This record gives sequence, structure tokens and C-alpha cells, in this order.
Amino acid sequence: MNTKEISLTAVIAALYAAIVIILAPISFGPIQLRVADALIPLAALLGFPAVYGVALGALVANIYWFMSPIDVVFGALANLVAGYVMYKYKDNLIPASIASSIIIGLVVGGYLWLFFPPPSILGIQMPAWLGMIISITLSSIIAITVIGVALLKILEGSGYLKQVKA
Repeated sequence: MNTKEISLTAVIAALYAAIVIILAPISFGPIQLRVADALIPLAALLGFPAVYGVALGALVANIYWFMSPIDVVFGALANLVAGYVMYKYKDNLIPASIASSIIIGLVVGGYLWLFFPPPSILGIQMPAWLGMIISITLSSIIAITVIGVALLKILEGSGYLKQVKA
């Protein structure tokens, strides 16, 4: 990585962490909307700086609002894999964003039920692990596929990313 890519990685990581920390009441817990995950689709345009940035941002945010080493490590790892999927399948943006949401839902929901009681989804009580996976996956679809892809389209149309890439 060159200096420009390292700088871009740092900016994305800082932005991700800041958004999570500022919106902490809705960024953590069994029912969460991690708005910062809307940055994950940037990997489709910016490549590895965005992939690494969203992973490092999650690492910093999860250390700041420390819950457990499991959350720190696996939360960042989920973002790393989700960002890589966005980068790898950038030509199929919507399926890639849904796949990224499922990855985060499976990984984060797969351990979060250990720390929080499961949410009741549509009044249906289900096993804790399943309820958490469904809850996190749905919120990730909102953040990544709805907000993130819309953000990406706005940035593509604005020409701003051409300046960043230049």
C-alpha cells in the first residue's frame, strides 16, 4: 500500500469509528442499526483501503465500547470479510451488499446472543442465537444495502470519488 492508500484507510477507519461511537445507543445491542456499516459498500469503488478501513474502524469502535474480546476480534473480522466481498463482487452490487449483510449477521449474531437476551421478532420467540442472527442480518441489510448502496450511488454521481482516486 502506498501513502495515499494508507491515508484513505485511516480516514475511513476514523469515520467508521466516529459514527459508531457517536451513535452508540443504536450501534450496540441485540437490536442495532450500525449506520457506519453504510461505509462497507465503498469497498466496491475504493478497494482495499475501504476494506481495511471498515475493519479497523470496527476494531476501534468495539474497543472503545468494550463488551468482550470476542466482539472486538470477530466484529472487526466480520467487517473485513464483508468489505472484501463488496470489493470482490463489485460488479453485482446488490447481491454483494446482501451477502455482506448476511456475513455480518451470521458472525455478529452468532456471538452477540451470549451477551444479550434475544429480541422477539414479530412477537415470535425463537432460540436466542437464531433471533440474534435474524435481527443483526436485517439491520445490516438496512445499513449496507439500503443506506450504503444509496450513498455509493450518490458519490458515484457527484464525481467526488474521482478526486479521491486521482
